[in-house]
Amino acid sequence: MVFIDIQHREVTLKLVYYGPALSGKTTNLQQLHRLMGGQTASELLTLNTRDDRTLFFDLLPLRFTTRGGLDIKLKLFTVPGQVMHAATRRIVLQGADGVAFIADSQVSQTRNNNESFADLRRNLAENDIGLDDVAIVIQFNKRDLPGIRSDAEVRKIASKGKEPVYEATAIEGAGVAETFLGLADLTWAKLESRYALREKFGLERAEFMAQMHAMLGMTPGADVRPVTPEGGAS
Repeated sequence: MVFIDIQHREVTLKLVYYGPALSGKTTNLQQLHRLMGGQTASELLTLNTRDDRTLFFDLLPLRFTTRGGLDIKLKLFTVPGQVMHAATRRIVLQGADGVAFIADSQVSQTRNNNESFADLRRNLAENDIGLDDVAIVIQFNKRDLPGIRSDAEVRKIASKGKEPVYEATAIEGAGVAETFLGLADLTWAKLESRYALREKFGLERAEFMAQMHAMLGMTPGADVRPVTPEGGAS
């Protein structure tokens, strides 16, 4: 889980983008890197197989310093979605503080989505990470394609679980920032409840989220709310 170096006043968070093969995990990180532009000098590191699918992981390291002098490091990873790379997914998931599950909106991919989410739950358990200890958000990607789950169906899915649900067309950048900010916010809340970041380091949610917005070139308070069963925003 989160790495806290009290002596050097550093907090390192690990966020993992998880989901079936070709659901858009790498595209999300590529778009985040693009959105951040001059806000970060970090490089997006990618390892691919011969067929151009992610083999190990994509890594986007981020860093900023709070007003109180606390260094915050964020490491964003993706996992390979192919069934053959189950062991790699489990390793990459080790120590995760937050997970964005990237689902494919196409109806034909329903089974793959379900199997991948079951795989996520299984690997969290094998890494001794409790479901209540990790922040999880769900993104339904590829909303631009034909044959996708309707907005009503996505709202119905959102009503059945406790995870915030976002819609996206990652290849166009739509919904990418919203998913990331939702994950960052939920991760902060989980860590605050466990480690009292406000009390120990003076790290307030408002400042943390303002830094997240700034890295994306967005105004703090911008509407990034998830889908709700009623079809509006929560």
